[in-house]
Amino acid sequence: MNSIQLIGRITRDIELKQTQGGKAYCNFSIAVTRKYKREETDFINCLAWDKTAELIKNVKKGDPLAVSGRLQIDKKDDTYYTKVVVDEIEFLKARDKNETSATQNKKETEEDDELMDDFPF
Repeated sequence: MNSIQLIGRITRDIELKQTQGGKAYCNFSIAVTRKYKREETDFINCLAWDKTAELIKNVKKGDPLAVSGRLQIDKKDDTYYTKVVVDEIEFLKARDKNETSATQNKKETEEDDELMDDFPF
């Protein structure tokens, strides 16, 4: 099974491109932090096609993003290149530094209560 899931931040604004046949795609990379003895960051190259590429084109540098896909390794002139071919994306909300988690939870609870008022039961 070839499956990979990553959460990271976009390293640069994304540019949507098209193949000669008109198929949409975009290459981008995400910075993924890993913790070992000290915090380190890996920069993972990704490739998205079609509707996924069109959805991701408005993501800006620094935005958090979760990607799910498969690992692909290409060889060119005795050099190997690794990338993630993206099947699914999830846009993550950047957390406001001034907002505490308690405040966020309170807001979500209030919003849920308002939604429940619309149900007839």
